[in-house]
Amino acid sequence: MKAFVTGGTGFIGSHLVDTLIKHPDYSEIKCLVRNNEKWLEGKSYTKVSGDLHSIKQMQQALSDCDVIFHLAGVVKAPTQKEYDHANVEATENLLRLAEKCGVKKIVVLSSLAAAGPSNGSPITEQDEMKPVSMYGESKKRMEKMIHRVAAPDTSVTILRPPAVYGPREDQIYSLFKMMKFGVAPIVGDGNHPELSIVYVMDVVQGIVKAAEEKNKGVKTYFISGKEIANWNQIRDIVTTVLGRKNIPIKLKADWVKKIAGVVETTATFFGTYPVINKEKANEMILEWTCSIEKAEQELNYTPEYSLEEGIARTLTWYKKHGWL
Repeated sequence: MKAFVTGGTGFIGSHLVDTLIKHPDYSEIKCLVRNNEKWLEGKSYTKVSGDLHSIKQMQQALSDCDVIFHLAGVVKAPTQKEYDHANVEATENLLRLAEKCGVKKIVVLSSLAAAGPSNGSPITEQDEMKPVSMYGESKKRMEKMIHRVAAPDTSVTILRPPAVYGPREDQIYSLFKMMKFGVAPIVGDGNHPELSIVYVMDVVQGIVKAAEEKNKGVKTYFISGKEIANWNQIRDIVTTVLGRKNIPIKLKADWVKKIAGVVETTATFFGTYPVINKEKANEMILEWTCSIEKAEQELNYTPEYSLEEGIARTLTWYKKHGWL
């Protein structure tokens, strides 16, 4: 099979491309690359220059493809319009081109953020979508659009991972780095709010298995790790792996919002929009847990990495590559 990958230069996408290159079922991996190849440099793939609004280039690349893996998207932006342009409109372009080119299998990466936070028990695919951020809203709109636009003879699988960590990731990494230097910022009391979290190679496993599911129509699945976690657990594991003690600094919801507001205001003076912003703060103070029962039953998805093993592998990679 021939695959077309968007977002292949990114964190999750680059791990997917590494896996597909080694996979016996795939003869060619085409990746949409806007500028820098990043993690794909020197690897055996076919470069497609452009972005998700480069219609001509994408149409040519899709002409002989069997499956699309759509992982590209914007995770931080100051306005809903910018999120929707990148996450909704661009995805619609891709779906319409897929239909025109006869591609019958599409895997789209969404997010738990599209569904919204949980409230005491893991949410399922049947629960009403209630995002609390512009990013989550854009992913919800993207999913709604897919159900409306997808060709009836096409198989589209939407995957919703929660927070993803692993080698090459640079956001949760910031927390690990702070712990290395002796400080562990923790939202709430450490035991609550709880969160679902997943190691990147488990996400990749879910993506590859989703491509094998060929039933027509649109289906949606949560994919996550083996267990529900909390920040005290994560801190304990990081402390053990790094062999360094750290001081937990427990932050109440109001303080998280205030700190994020200062960071966002300061960043605007330099013409940037930070990862830690008011919207992200609104998400951080809530509970984010999801059930993977449907994916286990229908995709044969089974997370392979425990929280301990995933974090250990991640920190080992960071140290090896000079990040820690």
